[in-house]
Amino acid sequence: MTPPNLPHYLKLPFPFFIGQKTSIFIRSIILFLHDPTAMHYELLLEHIRKHISLNKDEEGQIIALLKHKRLKKKQFLLHEGDVQRQRAFVIAGCLRSYSIDKNGFEHVLQFAPAGWWIGDMRSYITQEPGILNIDAIDDTELLLLSKEATDQLFSSIPKLERLFRILTENSLATYQQRLIDNLSLPAVERYNNFCRLYPSLIQLLPQKQIASYIGVTPEFLSKMLRQQPEK
Repeated sequence: MTPPNLPHYLKLPFPFFIGQKTSIFIRSIILFLHDPTAMHYELLLEHIRKHISLNKDEEGQIIALLKHKRLKKKQFLLHEGDVQRQRAFVIAGCLRSYSIDKNGFEHVLQFAPAGWWIGDMRSYITQEPGILNIDAIDDTELLLLSKEATDQLFSSIPKLERLFRILTENSLATYQQRLIDNLSLPAVERYNNFCRLYPSLIQLLPQKQIASYIGVTPEFLSKMLRQQPEK
């Protein structure tokens, strides 16, 4: 897989006496030096391959339409009232989406560590102003795919529609289960569900944000965790 617009010397064959494995290694090093984000494309491609198969040409088409973006900690990807025009896939760091009620309290809808998609889906689908804020919990890198680019890929690689249908169905099922859990489960079970869904974030996130996600106050969460038996 070779990203587009490489300098001509990366497209030339290496001398036969170098050996194929050494040639691939050297080319990978040069490719990384030319485009440091190239190594990150693989995380997205691995994610896609879990659901559909792609040939090298199709992988190249996807990569050509991606945009790489870096966010500093607490920097916003999307503000409430903005229109979501791009799908976002996290390759390093972590984002969160949340709303703020009239009393100023935050309600976290989702965390997105590396390997997760995130966005205001209602705004993306309708192209109307969104109701969510999305910001970086830590320094974060992500790949962006615009709505126009997505539609272009659906035309040239129709099986990508199956990928995003699967992702949408999984997301819908997850949010439905979370809604039922919030209505019926005690806080300790909601916390345990959070730990199962986001094991990599348990030590990373401040309790305030975890509390916001499971729908309790930070003080209640702190007291609840102190009362839990040590494992």
